[in-house]
Amino acid sequence: MDMNKNDFAKNPPMGWNSWDCYGASVTEKELKQNADYMAEHLKQYGWEYVVCDIQWYEPTADSSHYHKFADLCMDEYGRLIPAENRFPSAKGGKGFKEIADYVHEKGLKFGIHIMRGIPRQAVSANVTIKGTSYTARQVTHPASICCWNSDMYGLDSTQPGAQEYYDSILELYASWGVDYIKVDDICVKYGRPGDESTLEYGGNEIEMIHRAIEKCGRPIVLSLSPGPAMVEQAEHLRKYANLWRITNDFWDCWENIMEMFDRCNNWAPYVSEGCFPDCDMLPIGHISIRGCEHGLSDRWTRLSKAEQRTMLTLWNIFRSPLMIGCELTDMDEWTKSLLTNEEVLALLKKSRNAHQAIRQGDMIVWQADDEDGNVYLAVFNTTNWSENFAVDFRALDLSGSYKMRDLWEKKDLGEIEGKLVVEVESHGAKLYRLSK
Repeated sequence: MDMNKNDFAKNPPMGWNSWDCYGASVTEKELKQNADYMAEHLKQYGWEYVVCDIQWYEPTADSSHYHKFADLCMDEYGRLIPAENRFPSAKGGKGFKEIADYVHEKGLKFGIHIMRGIPRQAVSANVTIKGTSYTARQVTHPASICCWNSDMYGLDSTQPGAQEYYDSILELYASWGVDYIKVDDICVKYGRPGDESTLEYGGNEIEMIHRAIEKCGRPIVLSLSPGPAMVEQAEHLRKYANLWRITNDFWDCWENIMEMFDRCNNWAPYVSEGCFPDCDMLPIGHISIRGCEHGLSDRWTRLSKAEQRTMLTLWNIFRSPLMIGCELTDMDEWTKSLLTNEEVLALLKKSRNAHQAIRQGDMIVWQADDEDGNVYLAVFNTTNWSENFAVDFRALDLSGSYKMRDLWEKKDLGEIEGKLVVEVESHGAKLYRLSK
């Protein structure tokens, strides 16, 4: 099957991921209930992926991925399979096929999370790699272990059989009907948890997974985690992946949003069809239902409404992939309004050339355009108080008169020329479309 990776995700993927609300413990019931909600309430706005995050192969997984070496569910070839006590439809060797079929019948797509490499458990048993005479111990890199999850050894790309192992797991995922894989501990590898001075790049294994996807016969979107991705590896990432994280895990605090202005500014030149720097999940609504990230458990997002709108504004104009982090079925009207504004979400498909145009004091302005000649302006207030800003059109290389529309409020605001004067609430954002 001749497949171009850029055909898999021409626009940034939009979906839901289980991590922010269920950590490593999501169940089949929870996947299906969120798929049901997405199909009924969100699909019409472009939301389509349902992604099962980390450790679906561990029967006793709890809310945290920081754990000791544990028994994992795998087949005779060392390929991880779903824990049947959490995913009953996996019984009889069916894997995720029934869940993927359920999701597909609703017009949606199904994704899973994996760690790079091969289970240490498979290496201990020295299983044979499917379709080869090679064994797990021959292909493994025993010194390559994730510093925050000890399930896996990395694979040594120089050893015969390493590529064949990745081929075998992608063959399995394709048979289940997987449309999206999020591969962790690969975009960057931490020497010490959270210490960005210890980062290494997982390029060799990224290439092996890319080749395995090309061979598997099914279009599968490749997402890489964690971050922050290395800008110096941008061209390699664009060649071998569809999306890659530009931040470590993003959570519900203003400081994390402030960091993203710099990260998005650095990565803006590398956004293109099929290639998307990823700002991570949207921690809005009801999150951490079974979680303990940063010592915080079951809660509604700590971001103010203004901060949530700022996050969605930046993610959309930058054209980041969008993955909802909350439980969908108890979503409040405010959260739903953020996710169903078709005029804002249209930027993911229509806008181009997004960049930070102005950063002056406490004001940040992002600018983009589209093929129809429209200009998009996002004005952000980073202060702790409401502020009036004046944006000179000369600084944006704009001239003449424009019709202005507020995309969040869905209101036409008349004609404007020369400059934009606007009041923006604390930590808030305004998003406009200017048309000749």
